[in-house]
Amino acid sequence: MSDPVLVIEGLTVYRETHRAVEDVSFAVQPGTDTAIIGPNGAGKSTLIQAVLGILPRQSGDVFVLGHPLSARGYLPTAVRQRIAYLPQNFLFDRRIPITASELVGLGWDRVGPQFPWVGGRARRHAVRAALSQVEAWHLRDQLVSSLSGGETKRVLLAYCLVRPRSLLILDEAPAGLDARSESDFYQLLYQLKQEQGWAILQISHDLDMVRRNCDRVLCLNRTLLCQGVPGHALSPENLSLAYGSEFVRYHHRC
Repeated sequence: MSDPVLVIEGLTVYRETHRAVEDVSFAVQPGTDTAIIGPNGAGKSTLIQAVLGILPRQSGDVFVLGHPLSARGYLPTAVRQRIAYLPQNFLFDRRIPITASELVGLGWDRVGPQFPWVGGRARRHAVRAALSQVEAWHLRDQLVSSLSGGETKRVLLAYCLVRPRSLLILDEAPAGLDARSESDFYQLLYQLKQEQGWAILQISHDLDMVRRNCDRVLCLNRTLLCQGVPGHALSPENLSLAYGSEFVRYHHRC
């Protein structure tokens, strides 16, 4: 078996004085899709932000491609470039006149602080290839502020593709899309996963999607209540443990 892309050992994270995540351990293998599920306020986004080094951790270790995340959230540039992150909401100042191709190009430009604008021809080729892969090349000159929700998600996936990645982290990335756009997003995502060999770590409230598409599931409610294949982790007993019995009864009536 290949070495894990991501290893979490005994991770504990506070939000001010509140212990949001406590003693969480798991690993993500190459080419797999791992879903984090749990009720609102369970610490899912906190966990992701700690893994990315956005939030400090009180204890525990994070290893990405075998490299430890420092206490200040530092990873070697070559390792950090292998991670892509799609947040729940893509927030930016809509007055900024940035086009789709310029946004995707920012994913290429993060070579390092010393040489941020290296490789003009290679950069242009990578941007075109990435947008073409998500069928968004026709959007290249459109302002990001003018794109629909589905178009924006495609451009953000192109941002992830502009350089080779090993780990794609999604915090409810399809949030705000209608049912058709969400279906299109997941279809494209899993096609790219097969082509690129990504490992995916994603937060999701769509248990049906998780059951259909994910390889492993982490049930989180501050602590890690269970982990395993969907058939085990999404059993009524484990869902009741994570969400409460009322949620399970409602979910099964739908």
